[in-house]
This record gives sequence, C-alpha cells and structure tokens, in this order.
Amino acid sequence: MIADLSAADLDSLLARARADYDAFRAKGLKLDMTRGKPAPEQLDLAEGMLALPGNRDHLSEAGEDARNYGGLQGLAETRALFARTLGASPDRIVVGDNSSLALMHDSLVYALLKGVPGSAKPWGREPDVAFLCPTPGYDRHFAICEEYGVRMIPVPLTGDGPDMDKVEELVRDPAVKGMWNVPKYANPSGDVYSDETIRRLARMTTAAPDFRLFWDNAYVLHHLTDDGREILNVLDACAEAGHPDRAFVFASTSKMTLAGAGLAFFASSPANVAWLLASASKRTIGPDKLNQLRHVRFLKDHDGLVAHMAKHKALLAPKFAAVDEALEARLAGTGAARWTKPEGGYFISVDVVEGTASRVVQLAKDAGLLLTGAGATWPKGKDPRDQNLRLAPSFPSLSDVKAASEGIAICILLAAAEAESAKRKDAAA
Repeated sequence: MIADLSAADLDSLLARARADYDAFRAKGLKLDMTRGKPAPEQLDLAEGMLALPGNRDHLSEAGEDARNYGGLQGLAETRALFARTLGASPDRIVVGDNSSLALMHDSLVYALLKGVPGSAKPWGREPDVAFLCPTPGYDRHFAICEEYGVRMIPVPLTGDGPDMDKVEELVRDPAVKGMWNVPKYANPSGDVYSDETIRRLARMTTAAPDFRLFWDNAYVLHHLTDDGREILNVLDACAEAGHPDRAFVFASTSKMTLAGAGLAFFASSPANVAWLLASASKRTIGPDKLNQLRHVRFLKDHDGLVAHMAKHKALLAPKFAAVDEALEARLAGTGAARWTKPEGGYFISVDVVEGTASRVVQLAKDAGLLLTGAGATWPKGKDPRDQNLRLAPSFPSLSDVKAASEGIAICILLAAAEAESAKRKDAAA
C-alpha cells in the first residue's frame, strides 16, 4: 500500500512512476476511451441490414405499407420480436426511432408539461421536482434533469443496486417524482439489481402518488460472460405490488445492430402507453417503419437476437479482460485504485485515490489518451470526492485498448504517489 511506504520507498515509487509516464508519453499515442460506442467490427455484424428490407419488401404481416405515414405504436411484428426482451406483451410496447434517450427525454418533458397518469397536475407546476440518481451513474440522464431544472439527489450504489434504505427514506418527500435506473450492468458501475432491490422499488410507499421509475434497461442482452445475468421483471413486480403504472421501461438496439439507425422502445402499463402515444401524436405522424421491418427481417426472432448478441460478446469480452489485466498488473496491492469487473454492459468503473481523478484525466490527456472527464458520473459533473473514473473499452481496437489500459494504470499510480508525497510534505510543514 502506498500509504504504508517508507519515505525512501515512496520517493523510489514516485521516480519510477514518473519515468514510466514519461516513456508512455514519448510514444506519441492518440487514444480515446471516452464514450461507450460500438466498434466498427461490432457494426459490421449488422452490415447485412443495409440491404434490407429489400426492393418491394415494404408490407408488414398485417399488410400495412411501411413506406407511409401512421403506425405510431410500431409494427406488431417488431413489438412481438422484442416483447421477451422488454418483459411486456406487444400491446404494452411502443417502438420509436433510433434513440431511447429521446424517449426518456420526451417522457420527462411530457410529465413536466402535462403530468402522468395519476398526477393531480403537471409536474412543472409543482414548487419542486426531484429525481433520485444512483451514483456513479449515466451523465446523459443527469443532463436531461439539469436541462429542465429537475433537482437531482445522489444515492449510493451497493453492487445489488441503489441503497434501498436511503431510497425509501428519500421518497417520503412528495417532491421526489422519479428515479433513474440502469438495472442491469449499470453504467458505469456494472451493478445488477437484485430481486429484493427490484421488489422494494416496486412496493415502496412514495409520498408522490405519480412517482415513476425511469428504467433504462440499456444493457439487457449485453453479456460479457457465457452465463449472463437475469433480473426480475419490474413491470410484473410493480403490478403485483399494486403500482402497475410505476415503471417506464426503456431500451434500444443502438448497441445491438446499428448505433445510429437502431430502434428504441418504451414498455409500461396500458395507461402509460396510452399516455405516451397521446402525447407523441402531437410531435410525429409515425416512426420509421421500414427500419422496423429491416430489424425483423435481419434478426427474425428472439433466438436470432440472442445469437447476434453472442457475436458482440466475442468482440467485447477480450477488451474488458485487457483493461482488468493492465490494472491488475500495475495497481494490485498498491491501494491506488479499485475497479469493477462487470459481467456485462459497456463500462468499467474505477475509484482512484480521493482527490486525484481530475489529475489522472489531465495526465492521460497530456500523454495523448482521452478519458471521460472526472465527475461525469455524478449530477452536474461534480464528484464530491474527485474519485470516480469511467472507462469505455468498446470502441478502440484490442491493441489500442491494451495500450490505453497500461497508460491509465501508469497515470493512476503516478497521481496516487504524487498525492501521498504532497500529503506528507503538508504534514511535515
């Protein structure tokens, strides 16, 4: 442990870390580990979609012309294809265009402007609106709240989901109208919500009768192991607990097929589906149904979807292993960092020595390695401990991931040694 080193050993470690950093920087690399984008090889897995649905193939199973307006809820066969993944019957699913983030954004804006089923008035007319935000979490969730003045309340994650004692305490406040959740392979922690966590979220008493779980199941099929984790169906749990309207479930094929040309989904109770469709009918005459046909033709059925995702796993798992190997090789036993070993998803969460995350990001940048900004995993981009980093190994090539991971470990060790040296100097002054 760095904190336990003698003065001489700390000086020696600091000198070695600086030398390793200088050598890494001298390589002149240009590496980017900032966003969880699919790699070109992953997008190539769906290259066959570009020729679909095919010339003159524009009719749905019901004979609808997918080239034309209409079909706001989405084609029946598309909803049926993803029903098992979403945990809802086809009639309780809405298919949008390529962005589930857009559906989340619109759902919150509609709630602010109009309220949701069970609301006494639009959320925007309340004196205060707050969302619970499990942290570390997804920066784009937080950005939506910040954009529309929704107060954010951080809630710590436990490995099995959010700290439910804290959640149950906070929802006694009627201002708390919602909660963000990435329940499976969470961004960036990799948390998988336990059955008990989901049951408690479903049955807890909330002061706001129109409280909503924004359930962003973005990584529902994004396994990194052969025995992928499954979680309790939140829609069923909410219905069984007497709160059938509590959950808004979101997902997309953005990291399954073509990131910029996928499908987004909303699944919920009949009342919530009717609410969303009524609101959405004012902004669109219908989604891209040709793209829906394209997905049905390409994936065919649920088994086809699962087989397709296994190909993604084969490309992604070695990259995650490479990050873990590099961190383990340089940081194990030093106390400079602890990191997650996710079973799925797109990110690795690293907690470095408190107060050094920003320094690590700057050291990396100076060496040609771009990381997501320190604080990005906290509301308003402010990590109170300046400790958490989100690593995104999906997009770079495997060789670049290996090089970047070594560089990250070097930067973390150097920042930790610098911090310990500075702390001792301050104590001696």
